[in-house]
Amino acid sequence: MSNITGRIREAFRGDQRVDPDVLIARLDAVRRFLTAVDGLLPDAELVPAHTLVERAGTRLALSRDHTVVALAGATGSGKSSLFNALAQLELSPVGVRRPTTGVTHACVWGPLEGANRLLDWTGVLPRHRFVRESALDADDETALHGLILLDLPDFDSVQRSHRLEVDRLLGLVDQVVWVVDPQKYADRVIHDSYLREFHRHRDVTLVVLNQADRLPPSELPRVLDDLRRLLDSDGLTGVPLLATTAIDPAGMVGLRSALERTVAERQAALRRLAGDVDSVVAGLDELVGSARPAGGPDDATVAGLNRALAGAAGVPAVSEAVERAYRHRAGAATGWPLVRGWRRLRPDPLRRLHLPGPTGEATDPAAESLVAATSVPDPTAAQRSALGLAVRAVADRAAAGLPAAWPTAVTSAARSRHDDLPDALDRAIAGTDLGLDHRPLWWRIVGGVQWLVTLAAVVGLGWLVLGYALRVLGLPALDNPMVGEVPLPTVLLLGGLLAGLLVAALTRPVVRWAAQRARARARQRLTVRVAEVGEEYVLAPVRIVLASYAQARDALRDAARR
Repeated sequence: MSNITGRIREAFRGDQRVDPDVLIARLDAVRRFLTAVDGLLPDAELVPAHTLVERAGTRLALSRDHTVVALAGATGSGKSSLFNALAQLELSPVGVRRPTTGVTHACVWGPLEGANRLLDWTGVLPRHRFVRESALDADDETALHGLILLDLPDFDSVQRSHRLEVDRLLGLVDQVVWVVDPQKYADRVIHDSYLREFHRHRDVTLVVLNQADRLPPSELPRVLDDLRRLLDSDGLTGVPLLATTAIDPAGMVGLRSALERTVAERQAALRRLAGDVDSVVAGLDELVGSARPAGGPDDATVAGLNRALAGAAGVPAVSEAVERAYRHRAGAATGWPLVRGWRRLRPDPLRRLHLPGPTGEATDPAAESLVAATSVPDPTAAQRSALGLAVRAVADRAAAGLPAAWPTAVTSAARSRHDDLPDALDRAIAGTDLGLDHRPLWWRIVGGVQWLVTLAAVVGLGWLVLGYALRVLGLPALDNPMVGEVPLPTVLLLGGLLAGLLVAALTRPVVRWAAQRARARARQRLTVRVAEVGEEYVLAPVRIVLASYAQARDALRDAARR
């Protein structure tokens, strides 16, 4: 687009009715629009815009000294006769049989070399190119220097290839002269299929009623008035309407003067591009509208998505496993030392899910290098359905108020990474710190107390066994200290056992309460990680589409400014 800027400024200077800088900005806005909607809107809807951007750069790069004007009309309208009369040469075949003009002929006023690249672009074959350079010394021809006049095939030809050629060239030329005759000037084909489509190109459209000599002088004004009425209904109000006759030089004065003004102004290319931008913007307006969507779905919809993701990721199951793992590990740390070994034989609940095992447990380095894969149960059919509905709700809420072409793009964006969600959720669960990576201080204190009372019970038991053994062997009995009426060894044994049971009983509700807190904390952390997955895999793509819509809307608004 920067190249287009330089070419326009170099080619068109001075007092211009079509401001080159404004046109540049509008073309750049169309390009920004196409960038914003790339991959989001149907390609078929964007063909005119792509064509405009490409054509603008190509047309302005080819020539700054030539104006391409096409004579278009139906069979028998006499456009080839006008072509020959303007060129003052017999260049294009004239007749009444269909089709008469089967190929495009070109006449160049001025050196042919300077126009060849432009004619190559329009597709006019070299053998159908003619030049009026030899007559440029005449005053009546000098004013047309730089004109490239095309005689197009008949648009109502029975040959489909002729009609396609006409349609192609009508999209390339700078100005169109529509040639009608008194018999078929009201034909619906030319009005419905062509003239009406050119209502945004009024500045580069000219209509001539040819063969005016066939009408009685009294009838000509009436026919011209009727033709003007038809043109007004086609949206071509203000388009010049001339009466011509190819057999009388006086009947060509008005058309020749109009062409001379067009050539002298060197505005036709800019006017044509401005009209093309108007047409493209009008065609794209219904794709964009003027809606101003929010930055994404509302909080309630996002919360619903997070709940569905949590269910599909197995957050409730993992949270429950955290609670059971906390109780399991707390029991192993604070329980009676003599039965701790038996507790360790039971599998850790988190380890069974391939989640972080007990604190201090050795980890296989080879396993750490692999992609995390937990053994969390797969989501049920109900959970998968709930997730699908939640994603759809996000798309529907985000697309509310957008034009018809955009909800599909938003929905596609919301589901664009749906197949990656299971692995992403699994990695999020596996990578979440569940809060069980360290032993609480109170575990150590209670565990130390349990070891002390157990040691006391063992000492008391050993003391009693030693006394019993001495009595069996007939050796002098030990003089056991007394605690009241009870020997000290008995106090140590029974006190140690009872103290261990009491500590375990007092610790159990504390462990249960702490396990519930660990479960809530783990659930909160898991929910946050799952929400991050939802943001990355569902919400972010939706917000990108909404941002693209806002950019496209703003770009199209800029393109519409004149």
